[in-house]
Amino acid sequence: MARKDLLDIASLQREEIELLLDQSTAFKKLLTSSGKKVPVLEGKSVLMLFYEPSTRTHSSFEVAAKRLSAEVTNFNVAHSSITKGESVRETVETLQAMRTDYLIVRHSRSGLPGLIARQTKAAVINAGDGAHEHPTQALLDAFTIKEKFSDPRGKKVLIIGDVLHSRVARSTSTLLQKLGVEVAFLGPGSLVPKYGPATICRFTNYQQAMAWAPDVVYLLRVQMERQDVQFFPSLREYHRIYGITNTRLEEIRQRGLYIMHPGPVNRGVELCDAVMDYERSLINNQAENGIAVRMAVLDWLTPGGDLPKPEPAYATRYGAASTLVMT
Repeated sequence: MARKDLLDIASLQREEIELLLDQSTAFKKLLTSSGKKVPVLEGKSVLMLFYEPSTRTHSSFEVAAKRLSAEVTNFNVAHSSITKGESVRETVETLQAMRTDYLIVRHSRSGLPGLIARQTKAAVINAGDGAHEHPTQALLDAFTIKEKFSDPRGKKVLIIGDVLHSRVARSTSTLLQKLGVEVAFLGPGSLVPKYGPATICRFTNYQQAMAWAPDVVYLLRVQMERQDVQFFPSLREYHRIYGITNTRLEEIRQRGLYIMHPGPVNRGVELCDAVMDYERSLINNQAENGIAVRMAVLDWLTPGGDLPKPEPAYATRYGAASTLVMT
């Protein structure tokens, strides 16, 4: 099934998710075997429309698009007419007149990428909207887990931290459950929503959560910028009760658990420095896998008005990575 936009995880079918993960594997082989480009999106234009700051998501989308031979334009909000009061709709109409094929949108307002998608023929990718969704982060998280567990069904992922404000927690937990992974939340009662899927366990006590026997511990960044009231006494207290301290890291090592974090990392809050050197830390793997996953997403989507691509597009048109025509 061809899609114009990727706005959330909830609307994706399991078959679509598995297709994207398979395609990500092929693109990662390409990236690790050669740094050259492939003409998948040759002649297409990609516009980066980021209203919020970003390092990992922005840079990996830009690299992904360039590896696919697309032309990339970075829209500088600070130097645009937005500072003069131009609305998002007016901005999109202006950009649409430039015949942009793909719009990658990050915004603090939940649902805005969907609103933009309804106003443009360009393929729109949600790169994070408020506390709502972050679909490509969820896909790269699942891809990273599948690299360690080829069949993740029945595995357990414990997501720790600021679940209430986390678009990553929403997207990643939804996607993992679609793949048959068990998910649980751990954090202060004020930051773990009381309502939500009954299939997700909720813990406020670290020892009880570890007794649940997770295979992966996924740490969330404490998002102070989205907290308009104080949800816990202090960052030091948060680290003591919920963070991965040196003592907890040793327990995790003995259990053989993997550790993940979407970044950027708050050292001394979510984790201690030693976690970054832990042999089963997948944090750097996540950053690396972001490029391959976003290449797969760009290849999969079909801007409005184009003929549907064959599925899987990458494998059908170009075959194995070793046979690609590269420039």
